[in-house]
Amino acid sequence: MALVVISSKFRGAKVNVAILEIRTIGDDVLRQVAEPVRKVNAQIKTLVSDMFETMYASDGVGLAAPQVGVGKRLFVIDVGDHEPFALINPVLVKGWEPVLDQEGCLSVPGVYMPVTRFKRVLFKGRNIQDRAVTIEASALLARALQHELDHLDGKIFVHLVEDKLTLEQELAEMRRRLNNKQKAAVTGA
Repeated sequence: MALVVISSKFRGAKVNVAILEIRTIGDDVLRQVAEPVRKVNAQIKTLVSDMFETMYASDGVGLAAPQVGVGKRLFVIDVGDHEPFALINPVLVKGWEPVLDQEGCLSVPGVYMPVTRFKRVLFKGRNIQDRAVTIEASALLARALQHELDHLDGKIFVHLVEDKLTLEQELAEMRRRLNNKQKAAVTGA
């Protein structure tokens, strides 16, 4: 599953981390409901570290465990204007003010479509220290939290897109790009 192992600084400690393979639309793991994390142990902490590095290497703002082939209820987020964090066993408690805005996903590369999500949300879950946390968020952070939670429930943002015709065109173009990229990798072009 790991593409490359690099040395990185995560939370001040130098650790070896892996850049994980990001699963793309069509992979069965993305359609499955993830299992709760029973205990935040060394394996979960390593997964979180690897997920952060994978997200950063892919220029993402969020990444859920199913996107790297792990069926556990956790995700990592770094939207830039807040401290990066992992949220384990997250629950959307409440949302306010539905708003339509563009969204993309590392599992659906190059596709951006409008999706309705709450502008403000209240989430509960556990942090990487296995402590209960409550997060009240708005704007991009609220959108990212909802987007990543969908991954834990076996949904991808494209399932929420209302303009199905444009979506199908975008997905066909994405598949063409991925096929060309795979052909180029095989032929060395």
